[in-house]
Amino acid sequence: MPLIREAIVITMDLAGTPHLAPLGLIAEERNWIIAPFYPSRTLENLRAQPCAIVNLTDDARIFAGCLTGRRDWPLTATRPGFPPRLSGALSHWEMEVMDVREDAMRPRFVCRVAAQAVHGPFQGLNRAFAAVVEAAVLASRLDMLPHQQIEAEFARLRVLVAKTGGPHEAEAFGWLETKVAAHGASTCR
Repeated sequence: MPLIREAIVITMDLAGTPHLAPLGLIAEERNWIIAPFYPSRTLENLRAQPCAIVNLTDDARIFAGCLTGRRDWPLTATRPGFPPRLSGALSHWEMEVMDVREDAMRPRFVCRVAAQAVHGPFQGLNRAFAAVVEAAVLASRLDMLPHQQIEAEFARLRVLVAKTGGPHEAEAFGWLETKVAAHGASTCR
């Protein structure tokens, strides 16, 4: 299995409108693969503008927010022709698409890191942050996984957030729980 690095990927359309999405980047030798599901705005944007900004952040709210309609996070300009980065990112990578491997469900955009910068110190690992990221992945697959499985995983993750999280992790997990509960209620009708 390859290494997957969870990040906030920012792409932009031809008009320059940025789009934020939490995605797992797949390591492949010296490159990274961005594999958005079809259909998605990230996929459309990468086809229109073959570049992206990968943001490494420790703010769990951004992962949860992108999946629950909260995409208005402060942004900072990068190089011309590239999307902006998250203002609060600990670091960012400017990615250039080198190749596209077509797939009906998840095309793979093979990217190289053209530039990178560090903006803040890494404060260490937090289990609640990891739990929120895992919950965000589950929430992004509500139509792919059985609802009972998602609820069982959320129950396990809830304990980690309660025991080891701060206010940001608790808020982010709450947003995701609301999304999962609403989806469960809509599938039971």
